[in-house]
Amino acid sequence: MGITNSNKEIDVSKIDCHGTVKVTLGLSAAPDISSNPTDIVLVLDRSGSMAGSPLANMKAGAKTFIDIIDESTDGAQDGNIGSGSHMGIVSFASIATADTGLITSTDTLKNVVDGLAAGGATNHADAFSKAIQLFDPASSNARVIVMFTDGKTTAGAPPAPVAAEARAAGIIIYCIGLLGDDGIDVEVLNDWATDPDASHVAVTPDEEELEDLFADLAADISKPGALDIVIDEMVNPDFTIVSIDPPSKGTAEMINATTLQWKISELGVSGNEGASLEFYIKHIGQTSGSKPVNASITYSDKNGNKVTFPEPYVTVDCEKPVEPEKCPKPVEFKIEGCKDFAEIDLGDVYLESLGRILELNLTIKNVCPDKRVALGIILTEVDCYGKEHQRGLKTMTIPAHHSSGCRDIQVKCIKFVLPEDLNVCRGNSGSMCGERKFKAQVIANTIDTDFKCCESAGNI
Repeated sequence: MGITNSNKEIDVSKIDCHGTVKVTLGLSAAPDISSNPTDIVLVLDRSGSMAGSPLANMKAGAKTFIDIIDESTDGAQDGNIGSGSHMGIVSFASIATADTGLITSTDTLKNVVDGLAAGGATNHADAFSKAIQLFDPASSNARVIVMFTDGKTTAGAPPAPVAAEARAAGIIIYCIGLLGDDGIDVEVLNDWATDPDASHVAVTPDEEELEDLFADLAADISKPGALDIVIDEMVNPDFTIVSIDPPSKGTAEMINATTLQWKISELGVSGNEGASLEFYIKHIGQTSGSKPVNASITYSDKNGNKVTFPEPYVTVDCEKPVEPEKCPKPVEFKIEGCKDFAEIDLGDVYLESLGRILELNLTIKNVCPDKRVALGIILTEVDCYGKEHQRGLKTMTIPAHHSSGCRDIQVKCIKFVLPEDLNVCRGNSGSMCGERKFKAQVIANTIDTDFKCCESAGNI
């Protein structure tokens, strides 16, 4: 039945400039029809152009189709479609007829096929409509339409919108075409059928090949959906593949720094089955932004399944380097030809500074002996409007002195670094001589004390 799900996801949505992303590729395939119940509607052309041997060969092919589905569902041609699958028949000419509902009796189905008679025009739209109506919307079974025709539409509404409606509802459409007396437009069949056309459309000019076409199609529907899978992944050039974990199924290898290949011989043979591959890529670009993980990803298998993977994006954050000092503006000048000597005045050059180092001294008064002091200094800068801006907080412990009595303690060289880019009032364009106003608040208290709470004193 083909690949039932394909996925690609990443483990993070944002990385730093040279960060790493884990990428996970995932596939799942439906098992054969015996464990994946399927409702199939055979839509058979009985228009006038089918009279004679074309109709006989079509009947033989349809009955072979029924027998193969019968055996595939329960392992034997026992006259009953098993494992929860069903089949119905719609035949059409100028109008379409639902000859059966979705049933399991192969004898009933084949008797209906044998009773078909040719005559009338070709109304494909009505045929698709009657087939869609046979399906139970509440059923979880897979849904398949097999359309057989030998000519172009000659009656009824345009069939393409009806076929599109069926595909949009999740119905898989196969088309078998016979190049009969009315001719046939292969491009139209390709338009009606589910993609890819190569595995959903078969056309022959030889009516004797119809039985083989029906048999091949029945085998394709009843077999597992994915054989000889090959996935080629090429990541965005801004990334490089750094490692590949062994996949849960199949083999994977790195082709070059940006390309890997994952091969799986078969998937979904004996039951619903999934496979996954994890690999890691590293950003090697220099720019920030939302970036696609892959440049391209292609899928192929023996059955011609068409698979589309999501395209995840990751946000890359490449911070700009810090440049605390801007380069000085150059002075442009010329030296005229044939001059061996030139004297150029480069103008005024000012001394510049990235900031100030503020060194504070203070005296703590009346510090008693054997008492350490906790000292804190809060520094603020005052802008041109009198508003204060925090510029730093220093805390320190002043060691105890051991003099006989209380004394003043001098504290020197308390340093604050004040970059010029913090200047909130640039009166002199940031030069060394620009005035800056500050306020300092000092908090001090004795750490050591002989005070004890009553409760604590009682426990000593």
